[in-house]
Amino acid sequence: MRRWKMISFVLCLSLIGFVASPALAQIKLNYSVFFPAPHKNAVLATDWAKEIEKRTGGKVQITVFPGGTLTPADKCYDGVVKGISDIGFSVMAYTRGKFPLTEVSDLPMGMKTGLVATKVINDYFKKFKPKEFDEVKVMYLHGHGPGIIHSKKEIKTLGDLKGVKIRCTGMAAKIVQALGATPVAMPMGETYDALSRGVVDASMSPQEALQGWKWGEVVKFTIENFGSSYSTGMFVVMNKDKWNSLPPDIQKIIEQVNEEYIEKQGKVWDEIDKAGRDYTIARGNKIISLSADEDRKWEKAVKPLLDEYKKNMKDKGLPGDEVLSFYFQTIYKYQK
Repeated sequence: MRRWKMISFVLCLSLIGFVASPALAQIKLNYSVFFPAPHKNAVLATDWAKEIEKRTGGKVQITVFPGGTLTPADKCYDGVVKGISDIGFSVMAYTRGKFPLTEVSDLPMGMKTGLVATKVINDYFKKFKPKEFDEVKVMYLHGHGPGIIHSKKEIKTLGDLKGVKIRCTGMAAKIVQALGATPVAMPMGETYDALSRGVVDASMSPQEALQGWKWGEVVKFTIENFGSSYSTGMFVVMNKDKWNSLPPDIQKIIEQVNEEYIEKQGKVWDEIDKAGRDYTIARGNKIISLSADEDRKWEKAVKPLLDEYKKNMKDKGLPGDEVLSFYFQTIYKYQK
């Protein structure tokens, strides 16, 4: 009898040790990223995941699925909400209408860098805490550098845009229409082939796409239409139930990393914009700078979009006037 008690005791200790082993105590998360693996945004997402693993002493392990392999770009946010992925990184404009107040981040307001766009959108989120993100836990938000036109055709004036088919999404589609061109909705991943086959004549994006998405191989011109340029709001979010299940000390570490990556993310956008510009110039493609007078014409052409945003927000009972004013003030603070 005593022998069996001893065996039972040893088995219990073994079971306790097995249950408490570090391997089983690990928190494993998956992270859906729409950028392809070699892209610096996907690399930075992987760095973010590794930093969290490092600071939690390996308690949290995050597996990154780049290239939309876990959820496609336009299904990424809903995929997080439904728990298909624990974390997701994509573009708000791919689910237009889901983030009405935050559409301010896509308006043509003359932001000059990705770092400014990223700082401003996070300041906005912290101040206004928009309810449209209540389904998830926001890690951080960000925005790319100036979105401008990259074309197979030479474009120097507003008149040159007539009949030009330009790939765009979300607010950029309205900008394209306001400029007198023809908008064609399309995700980033489909754009290279569409430009190559002539389905579209041009696309609007930051200059990073010239290298990161290889557009420099299929366009000949980049037009510096900064007066009508835009940024695009992007998100890194976590499933809310998954977030709430994490221990408080883990949550604190993740939030510290998030805060640091706001700056890192903005700087990466500017680094890859420069790389894209260098890439297209090296291929012999031409950068077209609009004259000051011409650029003002383009700026005037898109001005009604700001008024439309304010009206739409008023109709929805949202503080569009206050948000737009805050955005301009904060842009000025960072760009002065």
